[in-house]
Amino acid sequence: MGVSLVSSPSFLVFFSFVTFSLIADPVLGITRHYKFDIKLHNVTRLCHTKIIVSVNGQFPGPRVVAREGDRLLIKVVNHVPNNITIHWHGIRQLRSGWEDRPAYVTQCPIQTGQSYVYNFTIVGQRGTLFWHAHISWLRVTVYGPIVILPKRGVPYPFAKPYKEVPIIFGEWFNADPEAVISQALQTGGGPNVSDAYTINGLPGPLYNCSAKDTFKLKVKPDKTYLLRLINAALNDELFFSIANHTLTVVDVDAIYDKPFETETLLIAPSQTTNVILRTKPSHPNATFFMTARPYVTGQGTFDNSTVTGNLEYKSPPNSLHLSISIEKLPLFKPILPAFNDTSFATNFASKLRSLDSAQYPANVPRKVDKRFFFTVGLGTSPCQHNQTCQGPNGTKFAASINNVSFAMPTTALLQAHFFGQSNGVYATDFPRSPIIPFNYTGTPPNNTMVSNGTKVVVLPFNTSVELVMQETSILGAESHLLHLHGFNFFVVGQGFRNFDPNKDPAKFNLVDPVERNTISVPSGGWVAIRFLADNPGVWFMHCHLEVHTSWGLKMAWIVLDGELPNQKLLPPPADLPEC
Repeated sequence: MGVSLVSSPSFLVFFSFVTFSLIADPVLGITRHYKFDIKLHNVTRLCHTKIIVSVNGQFPGPRVVAREGDRLLIKVVNHVPNNITIHWHGIRQLRSGWEDRPAYVTQCPIQTGQSYVYNFTIVGQRGTLFWHAHISWLRVTVYGPIVILPKRGVPYPFAKPYKEVPIIFGEWFNADPEAVISQALQTGGGPNVSDAYTINGLPGPLYNCSAKDTFKLKVKPDKTYLLRLINAALNDELFFSIANHTLTVVDVDAIYDKPFETETLLIAPSQTTNVILRTKPSHPNATFFMTARPYVTGQGTFDNSTVTGNLEYKSPPNSLHLSISIEKLPLFKPILPAFNDTSFATNFASKLRSLDSAQYPANVPRKVDKRFFFTVGLGTSPCQHNQTCQGPNGTKFAASINNVSFAMPTTALLQAHFFGQSNGVYATDFPRSPIIPFNYTGTPPNNTMVSNGTKVVVLPFNTSVELVMQETSILGAESHLLHLHGFNFFVVGQGFRNFDPNKDPAKFNLVDPVERNTISVPSGGWVAIRFLADNPGVWFMHCHLEVHTSWGLKMAWIVLDGELPNQKLLPPPADLPEC
């Protein structure tokens, strides 16, 4: 059944709930129930029909809508041959780390024919996030928006929009993505790229056989629309623009920012950006392309195509515009930056600042308890059984943090940690800095091989952390997109070339740095973040370019319990999936 969560007309509703329970509490919010049936169904794009894994037979999947303070109970039933997990990307999961659900990190996956009820409360967050599968490459079709509204009676820190519209970018593969990554891992080479990008599941008219598969945003003149942008693509950062319209950025990763105007924005995989679109004061007698295409820094192949949707103005009743066909109106197209425009990417990132108001302060850790320096980048691993692989010089592509390529365990890390059974599952000696320093962005070392291991960093509760992540040019400079589960962090500094610990910290922004859950480490550069380890549990950190994660660019943090009852991880749920 369709249910509107907002009584005013200011919310565009085209989602459906399975069930919806109003267990009201004026302070803590209400409990909302959803059911996700993981199913196979046929989808046709680019004149190509294939079977995909999806939720409730929808692509993209159903929207989850809640208010800050609400509790969510989401039952996931697995009807497909694949193991499945759902990750609620960006939800902090305070003391509820069991519900975070990257496979084999916080829990084992839900097996075929089994079910699991996710149970968590949204605390101190409002804005746009998204949910997605977190095992192998299943998130290519298993994803959907999370809309977190402010508590009732709490306004936005900007003028209330006329309507709100989620816009989610994705990638479409004609082939089975699971076969694509499986073949790449076997051969050691790079995986085949996608065949199209999508807006709300639709590729648009610039692709073969796709004119009818075009997302259309229909608007009224002289109105404001809140566009909730989500990049759910597997492997590509995207430029986005609407022809002849200016966007005002008001929120990133479900955190309000200082508003600024832009004609084009950059959004990386797993990042979200809320923008205000102000429509033209009168009907423009035209339609406008909404366009996205990739920003690429690496040397490998990529999907160099463009997805488009249409921004169309509704004609008022009894208007002369009604007699003019949409197809006959002039069509305006935006001009996007070049695919390798790092200057634009850098300038856009520099504009992002926390709102830092009395109601929404930027609580940047000023005192640092522990400092870490992580190198992130690509490398190689040997080809097995005296074969020749398709990576550099007959090797396999690999990726690592501080030269450790993470080996996924077969027992979930959080279970091993909670029950004191870590022996043989993980080691706690993850290096705080590179064991062998080198010129990270200069001439690469002769040895490009990475080590392998399941290693973690252990932090006492409430440790304030500063982490500098340095990109390496071992196999060529390339940006990397790091997502930290369980926390938001402040991006206090970034730059190019090698990080200088003697000079660069003096330029850190400790007043109003942007707060995020996912950040791009620039190609040939570094980024510095700070966060407070106030959430006990085991927390995955990994590149959200899925190919890099598959190659091992990932690790985990363990945050120990504090002394007080409200500083301890809650016990595991009774229906904890088994491996």
